[in-house]
Amino acid sequence: MAGRIPQSFIDDLLTRVDIVDVIDAYTTLKKAGKNFKGLCPFHQEKTPSFSVEPDKQFYYCFGCGAGGNALGFLMNYENMDYVEAIEKLAAQMGMEVPREESSAAQRSREKNQELYDVLQQCTLYFQAQLRQHPQKARAVDYLKSRGLSGEIARDFALGYAPPGWSNILDTIGTSESLKKALLNAGMLIENPDNKKNPIYDRFRDRITYPIRDNRGRVIAFGGRVMGDDKPKYLNSPETPVFHKGEELYGLFEARRSTRNLEKILIVEGYMDVIALAQNDITYSVATLGTATSTNHLRRLFKLVPEVIFCFDGDNAGREAAWRALEQTLPLMEDGRTARFLLLPNGEDPDTLIRKIGKADFENRVSSSTQLAEFFFQSLGQKVDMNSLEGRARLGRMALPYIEKIPPGIYHQLILDQLATITGVDLQTLGKLEKKPKEASVMETITVSQRLPRKTRAIGRSVCMRAVNLILLKPDVVNELEDDNELSEIESPDLDLLLQVIELARANPSSTTPELLGRIYATPLGTQLTQLLNREQITPVEGVSQEFREIMNHLLNSHRRQKDHRDSLAQARQMLSSRRNPAENPDSEPNQH
Repeated sequence: MAGRIPQSFIDDLLTRVDIVDVIDAYTTLKKAGKNFKGLCPFHQEKTPSFSVEPDKQFYYCFGCGAGGNALGFLMNYENMDYVEAIEKLAAQMGMEVPREESSAAQRSREKNQELYDVLQQCTLYFQAQLRQHPQKARAVDYLKSRGLSGEIARDFALGYAPPGWSNILDTIGTSESLKKALLNAGMLIENPDNKKNPIYDRFRDRITYPIRDNRGRVIAFGGRVMGDDKPKYLNSPETPVFHKGEELYGLFEARRSTRNLEKILIVEGYMDVIALAQNDITYSVATLGTATSTNHLRRLFKLVPEVIFCFDGDNAGREAAWRALEQTLPLMEDGRTARFLLLPNGEDPDTLIRKIGKADFENRVSSSTQLAEFFFQSLGQKVDMNSLEGRARLGRMALPYIEKIPPGIYHQLILDQLATITGVDLQTLGKLEKKPKEASVMETITVSQRLPRKTRAIGRSVCMRAVNLILLKPDVVNELEDDNELSEIESPDLDLLLQVIELARANPSSTTPELLGRIYATPLGTQLTQLLNREQITPVEGVSQEFREIMNHLLNSHRRQKDHRDSLAQARQMLSSRRNPAENPDSEPNQH
């Protein structure tokens, strides 16, 4: 049964469940003070670093950084999506999951289900042709020539679309409704100008590669010719169930093959993924005719802490690697790793794995270039690093990219490395990184006019501490009378604080687990779960007072900054008037 699950039910479910009971069914937990500890089920370890806190109803591993509530545990351990985890948790508690669905949503769901059904029928048809069609030998020989076994063809549901214009149309599109579903699913092409075949099969005389979503449903196909015809590869078009900029070929198979994925290798083609899996490297995926996007990366970083980009070693491959780096920088939170594996010219993963084997290929993956090293290598090739001018130019080129990296330890380490490379001290680099694009002349007149450091920059820890207090006691936001002035403060950490204030205001009576449960399957939920794990030193009864003090500090700092800017503006105006007396109506006329 589909439809929206009422939030009230999710809140009730999280209130009833005991996270210790849920997790203890998967890994042995032992009492340690007020918490429970055990070996982490998400990575190999000999000393327990996995902690479960009944009071907060969430878990955290100090070794690998995995964390979340009971729903999150099931999602990560069982490779479930958010709804599936709710359904399983509810079943364990003996609760029936209610659904809310509008008539429009129901119609949309039913139409999508029609597409899933006909796409599955197409998959079975293509697989049958690979076994039964009179011309199957050509397709089978092609797959064998690529080194593929029958088992790997089965695991990836490979098939054969035989020659002809209407095989799918005649076999599956036996009614107007099925024909319409096939058209909407991208399996048929409608061309009224073609008088002989106004409607015909999209995939003809090709090996077919089903593209599956995270639940294993076929949502599209890729097709490859067995000769030199063009186009070499053909993908399904965008449909209501397939958005190529969000999907990754082989991700379902990778998650199915390896329960606890630790890394993902991003390659460029279907055959790369399959050839690697044939050689027992089951953690690769491929984009679907598009460059790797932030949507792809957000999805992958939810599953694994490490992503490796694999490209050809030629100029085109290096340019593609740089574009991938640009997409990755804003997502490089502490604990995440990105690497770049550039292959020898003329090689791709498919050909290379067959030449060197699994062990050597994985050695190359393990020794691939870290993001920071690739970043500085790429920029360093554009300047003369033996000259002062070249190092200065490198610094100027690097800073705008480094600014995209989220604040944290990794961000600071990149700055440290830039300081070492350029010979510029870290304090100066920090000033350059934070310097406005248009520096004011008046701001450089005298150091005495500048604000103290504590007032100029509102500390990250202050905003984050306020967020943590709200998570401990959501109803503390009721003490805020007006946060309009607060929203004027320029700080990336304040954006997070405002989001949490809005969330808590919408759910002021929620407990901490209920609040996190509302946003668990979102980037905000992941960030807050990690933040909540930090040690708390404020007793619950002191939360309100500390929250008020922090809010007052933020507002007072903002007001001092605003007063300072106003003073500078007045000073600029006075200086401008003295330099241009003709523009000042109160100035004395020139007597000469």
